[in-house]
Amino acid sequence: MKHQEESFASLKEMAMVACRNSYSPYSKFSVGAAVMGDDGRAFAGCNVENASYGMTQCAERNAVGAAISAGCKAGSLLTLVIYTPGDTAHPPCGACRQVMHELMAADSRVISCCDNDEFRVWAQHEHLPDAFIFPEGS
Repeated sequence: MKHQEESFASLKEMAMVACRNSYSPYSKFSVGAAVMGDDGRAFAGCNVENASYGMTQCAERNAVGAAISAGCKAGSLLTLVIYTPGDTAHPPCGACRQVMHELMAADSRVISCCDNDEFRVWAQHEHLPDAFIFPEGS
């Protein structure tokens, strides 16, 4: 349990630092995220908005993408921490939930936190019930 608490604290700090780099002039909603793989490496990301709002990149997907780009394999990501400034721990969006479902480990957890002690935790089966899974052989 102590190792999990240390991992959470480390990932929260990484997510908070990444959040400071958020480019969010449209929503004014900064988000940072950090993900840890089964090899102990951790990767961070922040949200990057665009005037074409559908092109916005979420912090969670940027962190997961950084991990995959660095050689982490799909299914090897154990913990993802989402940080948003303020007093509310916000859930990830639907697109992030689908990406997390596909690329994180079956026993992974997603933790959302903020500036106070509030946090929310989801196991993989909780953050995206009835996830889309590409049919084999297609």
